[in-house]
Amino acid sequence: MPSAQDPFYVVKDEIQESIDKLQSSFHQWERISSDSGERVQQTKELLASCESIEWQVDELDKAIAVAARDPSWYGIDDAELEKRRRWTSTARTQVGNVKKVVGAGKEQTGIASASGMRRELMRLPNAHETDRSNLYTAHQANDDFITSESDRQLLLIKQQDEELDELSASVERIGGVGLTIHEELLAQVYILIKLSTT
Repeated sequence: MPSAQDPFYVVKDEIQESIDKLQSSFHQWERISSDSGERVQQTKELLASCESIEWQVDELDKAIAVAARDPSWYGIDDAELEKRRRWTSTARTQVGNVKKVVGAGKEQTGIASASGMRRELMRLPNAHETDRSNLYTAHQANDDFITSESDRQLLLIKQQDEELDELSASVERIGGVGLTIHEELLAQVYILIKLSTT
């Protein structure tokens, strides 16, 4: 039976929290007018979040695959492995659904509402689409991926900078405590020397 401190569940909870935030932001996005600058900005943020969460789920899937090679070593059974695979599959579907709707909203200029975007997603592909249009879509997808990956990298760098600032402040505090202890020890030594000479 997996323990409460099982790394899978720690990471799963973090990813689920990110998915919950993503869905909350998505519901806000649905209510924003399709021609506003705020909508454009939120679209970029949502797509970047989708990419980040998909990457995290992929990494979790890799960990599950490693555990599947020798489940007894990790203290889990086949049923637990299947439960974990189902969760990652569900998580990927949730994120994929948001990504499709938001991506359609970004590419389709004539769609005014989220319900219209959903209807557009249900539309069958046009059999007469040209290869040129498919090529353009592929290039656009690549550009979108590069942009969202760049945004994700910038966000990670910002988070690392903030963590380094916090670490620096902690080191300074620890240094101050160390100096205080040093001064206290010197005072104690001085008292002991006085006591031993009297």
